[in-house]
Amino acid sequence: MDKELSSEAHTLYTETINEKKEVVDKEKFLYKVYPKHKRYRMYIGRFFEQKKGLHAVFNELREAKEHDYLELYINSPGGIVNEGQQFYNIIQEKFYGRVATFLDNSGYSMGALLFCMGDKRVIYPHSDIMFHNYNAMFVGKGGEIKSRVKHRDKLLKTFFKELVVDKGFLAKDEFNKMILGKDFWFNAKQMCKRKIATHVIYQGKEIKAQEYLKILKKKK
Repeated sequence: MDKELSSEAHTLYTETINEKKEVVDKEKFLYKVYPKHKRYRMYIGRFFEQKKGLHAVFNELREAKEHDYLELYINSPGGIVNEGQQFYNIIQEKFYGRVATFLDNSGYSMGALLFCMGDKRVIYPHSDIMFHNYNAMFVGKGGEIKSRVKHRDKLLKTFFKELVVDKGFLAKDEFNKMILGKDFWFNAKQMCKRKIATHVIYQGKEIKAQEYLKILKKKK
C-alpha cells in the first residue's frame, strides 16, 4: 500500500498496480495489456465531516489519471447530502466508468445513493440498503427559508432521480412515494432482482447477481 489518508469517517488507501498482460489467444499471440495504474480503495462511514480532513482525501483522488480506478466500501447510515454530492462530482470528473462500490454491510440514505454511483455494484448475502427522502433544517427569515427550501428541494429531487429512477432501481410511482416520506428497504435478493446489485460475494467467489438468484431459487 503506497498511502493512507483518513478523515473523521472515511479512510482512503492508494496502491500502485504494475502493468500486466492477460492472454487472449495464445496461438495468435494476442494479449490484453493492463497499463500501470493506481487503485484507490476507500472505506465509507457516516457523511458528517466537521473538520478539514476530507480535503486531503479529495485532493488525493483528484490526482487520479485516466487508467486509475476507485473502489468504495460502504457501511454507512447516511448523513449530509452535500458531502455525498462531492463524491459524485469526483466520480464524474476523475473516475467516470471506473468505479466499483461494495455494500459492506449496509447503505442507508446517502450511503445508498453512493452505492448506486458504482458502475459495478457488489453486495454480500446479508447486505441491505434503504432509500428515503432527505432531512433538512433551514434558519433565516421567512421569505429566505421558503426560497431556499424550494430551490434545494428541486435540486435534490433531480439528483435522487438521476441515481435511483433513471437507472431503474425505483419505479416513478415508488419515487413519488419516497418523496412523500416512504422508506424503501431491500435485502440482497431484492437488490439483485432490481439490478441495484450487479455482483454478489458468495462462498469466497464473486458471482453475477442473476447467478446468485438462481442459487437462492435452488435452495427453496
